[in-house]
Amino acid sequence: MKKLAIILAFIGIVFSPLLSHPWKPAHYVIIDTDGGADDMKALTMFLASPNVRVLAVTVSPGVLSAENAYIKVRSLLNSYRHEGIPVGINRIGRYKPAEFPVARKSVWGDENNIDPEKAPDCFVLINDILNAEKTKITFVSLGSMSTAYRAFTTLPLFRQQVNSIVWSADGVAEKDGFNYNLDKDASVMMIRQDVKINVVRKVDLKDSDFYDKETLEKIKGIKTIYGKMITSFFESEPGKSHKFSFSGTDEMVPVFMHYPDLFVNRVAGNVSYSAPADLPGLREAVIKILSGKTVAENQLIKEIPEDYEFYFDDIKPYVSEIIEAHGRNEWISGVLASELHRHLGVFAIIGVKMGIRAREYFNTGVDEFSVVSYAGSVPPLSCMNDGIQVSTGATPGHGLLTVRNDTMLRPTAEFSYLNRKIRISLKPHIAEIISSELKEINFIYGLDSDIYWELVRKNTIKYWRTFSRFEIFDIEEVR
Repeated sequence: MKKLAIILAFIGIVFSPLLSHPWKPAHYVIIDTDGGADDMKALTMFLASPNVRVLAVTVSPGVLSAENAYIKVRSLLNSYRHEGIPVGINRIGRYKPAEFPVARKSVWGDENNIDPEKAPDCFVLINDILNAEKTKITFVSLGSMSTAYRAFTTLPLFRQQVNSIVWSADGVAEKDGFNYNLDKDASVMMIRQDVKINVVRKVDLKDSDFYDKETLEKIKGIKTIYGKMITSFFESEPGKSHKFSFSGTDEMVPVFMHYPDLFVNRVAGNVSYSAPADLPGLREAVIKILSGKTVAENQLIKEIPEDYEFYFDDIKPYVSEIIEAHGRNEWISGVLASELHRHLGVFAIIGVKMGIRAREYFNTGVDEFSVVSYAGSVPPLSCMNDGIQVSTGATPGHGLLTVRNDTMLRPTAEFSYLNRKIRISLKPHIAEIISSELKEINFIYGLDSDIYWELVRKNTIKYWRTFSRFEIFDIEEVR
């Protein structure tokens, strides 16, 4: 009996869904910011890297008031379609914000209809995240130590699950440092606590800019939403009119966390000091991070080709158009889903678009949330499940996809992540257009006709090109 119990326990461990993920990001972070323009660049780099998972952002007073910083951060996340990343406010910070003009005037996103009064308290938010995510977490302070110190002293889970604090500062010995003095008491007290603290310094350039002409041109060549945002900042009036914009300050924190060998590190007790050392390497690191080239994307294939000559004649003219309009992730997932599905089908592509949209919403990678699909197991609607699997990594084999057949079938799926759930549904009029078209060609030609499948393929290419995942779905927060 004892032997049987041991075997059953072993099976339970082996087949646990928690152990089904083949890869996880190196860094799970909560980021505290005071709304500085350099913080926008740092946040963008964290969000751009697949090797980092931003669980939440908190804001505290400093360069801007906490309320104005909240508006900036929320608008930035919304502009990246990361509506599911929560933002909380530190309302007890004592520092009177400086409201620097470059930070105040910089455009991070659409600020309309963003109400700081409705934002959650940052300490409640931090505790909720730590309850939901069991991986050890790095707390990143881009401004003062106010949030970190109060979380450390008031939240037991913070002391248990935060394995280090990375702080952008000039150093604890340099008492005139801006971030140090935002909340001097918190700075002094935090350094005395029993927790690892990495102090990351800015790039020290006297007569030149960190973002030189060559670096700016490389950033301009990054055609992702993140690269476009940074380019837009440098081309804006607030960005290009102030020398501070071109310095490397808080952006060194994401660079350090990805490439610590580019820094000179000195350790004193629980505090380490990291100074940028390799200027060409640092600049190249910024390009890699913003490009999302921090981890390998695939398991066996080094890269999915973007050269149109690689593809069949009917899709060849639209390869560049689809990538430009909908991004590489959607293109790659669409290609792989079609090969898995063994034909180019519209509901499989709808599933791809839905899965990518869910990943954007939470800013996750693959294999990181569970999905319940209401598309059932009867084609053509059920073909949506194949697209969801490929685009999200939520497969039955990973124990992350459940297909419901015991309710009304519809092009809808629920995505659960960190104790939160959203429901994404194909808009009814879009579903009606697709279904009516499929029924018509089926009625005329029949499923066994080659013409039927040729027309399905033709229509799928049309919808892949013209359907924006930001326009064809309704998204509802379930919890």
